[in-house]
Amino acid sequence: MFDKVLIANRGEIALRIIRGCRDLGVRTVAVHSEVDRTAAFVLLADEAVEIGPAPAAQSYLVIDRIIDAARSSGAQAIHPGYGFLSENQQLARACAEHGIVFVGPPPDAMAAMGEKVPARERMRDSGVPIVPGTDALGDIEETVGAAARIGYPVLIKASAGGGGIGMRVARDEEELRSAFDTARSTAQRAFGNDTIFLERYLEEPRHIEIQVLADTHGNVIHLGERECSVQRRHQKIVEEAPSPVIDAATRALMGDAAVTAAKAVGYVNAGTVEFIYRNGEFYFLEMNTRLQVEHPVTELVYGIDLVAEQLRIAAGERLTLTQEQVVPRGHAVECRINAENYARGFLPSPGQVTGYHEPAGPGVRVDSSLVGPGLVSPNYDPMIAKLITYAPTRDMALDRMRRALLEYIITGIHTNIAYHLAVIDAPDFRAGQYSTAFIEQHPDLVAVADDWARRQEPLRRIVRDPARAAAIAAAIAVSG
Repeated sequence: MFDKVLIANRGEIALRIIRGCRDLGVRTVAVHSEVDRTAAFVLLADEAVEIGPAPAAQSYLVIDRIIDAARSSGAQAIHPGYGFLSENQQLARACAEHGIVFVGPPPDAMAAMGEKVPARERMRDSGVPIVPGTDALGDIEETVGAAARIGYPVLIKASAGGGGIGMRVARDEEELRSAFDTARSTAQRAFGNDTIFLERYLEEPRHIEIQVLADTHGNVIHLGERECSVQRRHQKIVEEAPSPVIDAATRALMGDAAVTAAKAVGYVNAGTVEFIYRNGEFYFLEMNTRLQVEHPVTELVYGIDLVAEQLRIAAGERLTLTQEQVVPRGHAVECRINAENYARGFLPSPGQVTGYHEPAGPGVRVDSSLVGPGLVSPNYDPMIAKLITYAPTRDMALDRMRRALLEYIITGIHTNIAYHLAVIDAPDFRAGQYSTAFIEQHPDLVAVADDWARRQEPLRRIVRDPARAAAIAAAIAVSG
């Protein structure tokens, strides 16, 4: 095992990696921007190296500075977390050039899954089911002809894309012609690559992903599925494991397909194979060649520390589990807590957090970038924390989530906590009857969230003004 690992990330995922390293007796080095000097992950790491100004393009995305920080600190490995440079082949190659271990897949495996068109081709050749679609397309006439063969509606996608950027749905030829140039120009601006392709657009599918682990000795296993269908603009909001609609037989089939996909590209370390699922059928969507934001639900259901497994694999150790030992137990749900104003179209709401109170109790886990009042910077992703609950059954896990959300108080900025309360209490969600269209189909959730926010207000007043609450309590004690 390594003596020292540098974490090329920030916020809650940096803290999560620090905890995983500390459990293994591994020292950590945090890199940070100027604005993050007093952030919790910086203060909790064993060492810290400042690498630039607040904008990520001048700090967290500068490979040379991260490599220099690793070399100067004596770190033997770099863990990239998720986002930023986590799927960047150049960072992985730079690590190899300088004798530093990259805690992730080989750059060639990353490249194989990095562009969707070649990845689709490789999956098709390996026998993994893919959505009916095309290879890379040229001009609009070729695209119109391809759409006619596939059948409308079609989804225009960027080969190098991610996060739903540049995706367009066309329900007929007129919409396709109108969206073609926009999709290509968006892809070029966002990814430096204007290659696009078409897939048949499946109405109201579910988004199911399979966690895989692969070591350097040829062992590959899957750790079941996560349901990630509750999304807004292709960004996940709520995740759970297991999925309420996947049975054991389907889980085995999807797991086998994910393992096949990983083996097809010589994958090593933790990764996630994403599928779309509808009416009992599933199709390969893409592979995320990194640790996922929603990894905690898998950790709780399968009783495994994924960060520790990543580090062990990177150090050359064999997997600690066989496929036969991977058995789901209980149910876990995760809500992403974001600094955003749900009542104003989910407008980002960075700023100074003036009061902070985390929930607790049986079956509650909080992975947060904050340990108390602090700054949520406008320079980075608005996610503050992940709230995860675990219980023997799905209904119990959702009840615990409702209880935990009611206790979770963050003042000074707007958050989506009340909106989560509306989501997890919605009858369709409770029944497991939802798809990727859930948010669009439930515009009433905003008004419901306002009701939940009012229920939180008494506790918010205490967290917001603890001195006043203490004075009132003292006055009551004296009068009593």
